[in-house]
Amino acid sequence: MTLPGEKQFPNLFQEAQFAGFKLANRIKFGACCVSNFNDRDGFISPRELARTKVISETGCGMITNQGAYPDPLGEGKGYFSQIALYDDKFMPQFEEIAGYIHDAGAMAIQQILHAGRYGGIDIGYCVQPSTVPQTLPHFRPPREMSKEQIHECIRQHADACERAIRCGYDGVEVTSFMGYLLANFLSSFTNKRTDEYGGSVRNRGRFMVELIDEIKQTIGDKPLIIRLNGAELMDKWGCNSEDECFEQIQMAADAGVDMMSITVGWQEAPESSIGRDVAPGHWNRLAARCKKMLPDLPLAFGVRLPDPEMADKCIADGEFDFWEVCRPLLADPQMVHKARQGRLDEVRRCVGSLNCLSRLFRDLPYTCTMNPTLGHEYEPEYSITPAVTKKRVMVVGAGPAGLECAIAAHKRGHEVTVYEKSDRVGGALRGYAEHDLANKDDLRSVIAQYEVVIARLGIEVKLNTEPTPKMMRTLLHQYDVVVLATGASTDTGALPEAEDGAPVVDALDIAVNGAEVGNKVVVVGGNKVGLTVAESLSQRGHEVIIVERGKRVADDVSPTWKWRHKAWIEELGIESVTGVRVAALTGAGVTVMNGDGSERTIAADSIVLAGPRRPNQELYNDFLWMVDEIYMAGDVHAPRDLTQAIHEGYRLGCRI
Repeated sequence: MTLPGEKQFPNLFQEAQFAGFKLANRIKFGACCVSNFNDRDGFISPRELARTKVISETGCGMITNQGAYPDPLGEGKGYFSQIALYDDKFMPQFEEIAGYIHDAGAMAIQQILHAGRYGGIDIGYCVQPSTVPQTLPHFRPPREMSKEQIHECIRQHADACERAIRCGYDGVEVTSFMGYLLANFLSSFTNKRTDEYGGSVRNRGRFMVELIDEIKQTIGDKPLIIRLNGAELMDKWGCNSEDECFEQIQMAADAGVDMMSITVGWQEAPESSIGRDVAPGHWNRLAARCKKMLPDLPLAFGVRLPDPEMADKCIADGEFDFWEVCRPLLADPQMVHKARQGRLDEVRRCVGSLNCLSRLFRDLPYTCTMNPTLGHEYEPEYSITPAVTKKRVMVVGAGPAGLECAIAAHKRGHEVTVYEKSDRVGGALRGYAEHDLANKDDLRSVIAQYEVVIARLGIEVKLNTEPTPKMMRTLLHQYDVVVLATGASTDTGALPEAEDGAPVVDALDIAVNGAEVGNKVVVVGGNKVGLTVAESLSQRGHEVIIVERGKRVADDVSPTWKWRHKAWIEELGIESVTGVRVAALTGAGVTVMNGDGSERTIAADSIVLAGPRRPNQELYNDFLWMVDEIYMAGDVHAPRDLTQAIHEGYRLGCRI
């Protein structure tokens, strides 16, 4: 029987041939760098095995296992918990993962990842083609590779590939993604050599060509995939041009690779490549250029392309052959199955918050904003299991934390009712999504997906209803559990009382209710709420100044988004006044006091209060003696972010 999604996306779900293998569809799971779920000595952990078991069941026709470093010294090791394949002792667990993938009917590919400039995490130095200094201080000082070391590195890659084939993998992959060793040799930024491995575009590509040749000779007729940058985004430091990137892509094709995968950017790149500030489909032109240049070479692509509908059209238009997906399948491992079944409206979309990279770049196991079970697949307490006792649950607040909890609790068998004081679900996220300078549809999709799932599960939602102590007394003992997901608000008690006539408006009132403001706006609070509103108002033509007590703005913003907000502020010409205390809110504007005691009044037609923020916990004590169990989830604990709201709501729903 043909499923609805197979009709809707006939190109995506078309069977394909690759290197003698018959693939169920044209979807390739990308290696997604590394997970940091493993042991420090390079062995694969039970946590990782559980994660890869889930990945093997995503429904992709081809699945790439995360990158393993190939050398015993650990010069190629870029992450504390990166897996290794430089010795046969590592093989048993690789065999287990290959078995998972084959049991699910997919083709198994093992990636080999030598981090180069970003490697040597345990040994205090990194290796590069040249000793180009680091631009980011947390990376190790570089050592230039000798010719002998280059030849040994190539041999180590080939040996690791041979082990992968013996483990049962159907093919192997090497990558230049994110500025790793292969990219270091290819790029004019990091390759300043004057011998045969440096200088011209072709000489910089010599390492790659020799690497391809050695691997191909070692693995025989098994396929070799290579991931190469179509754009480095490193112009600030003098990198390869796009034309040079494509000249090297042609070199790889001529050297005999079996599939090309096009990527974008380095870790050091001063502009975004995969965050939600990049529009979906923005980089498709690179794939189209590659396919036009190499029409007979299978091409995989998926950079900032999270949508099956767009991917299907790109395949139909001949822009690439395989949709390469990683983060969207971390956000929702069931996405491919939901697409096949015509249930795209239930997909949890990757919102491009880059929580995964924020943690990875700080040597933590990666997690996903949208998927609270990622990395916890082997822990029973993260599974939705039937409740021992069916309970009547009241959830107060229909933001992400409350809705996440309601859905998990309902799936366990509880009778759940959600109470929301406004006329729509989504909480503050709905308003802030409309003011996000990045791709608004990403954050909108979070709310849309909740609306669909709640409706299909039949969870009762009482809108325009705000529970109060008086109301609870009338409902006494009708509920066994109350979950407060009432969020956070501006702590006006931490600010001077506004004088009569002061044009004060709350940030939430602007975001959610569309409150109007004057031309000159002072935003009090320079963290994520204040930044989002300030940026939006500035883009709409208002003159905006941010006032922040801390030494800098964006203190509560995740690491991979701090630079983006700071860049927006600069691009929009928003002045930031930091390290000051608000002394008065008057009809004239905001008076601030500097550390030396001097004062300054900043004129304003409107004063927007966006911080500090406080949790809305008032109902906790009111309800404490009215219900058997009472819990809190999300910003009601402490103002934080979407990740914590979703994760806390889910975990609580799993254990009620």
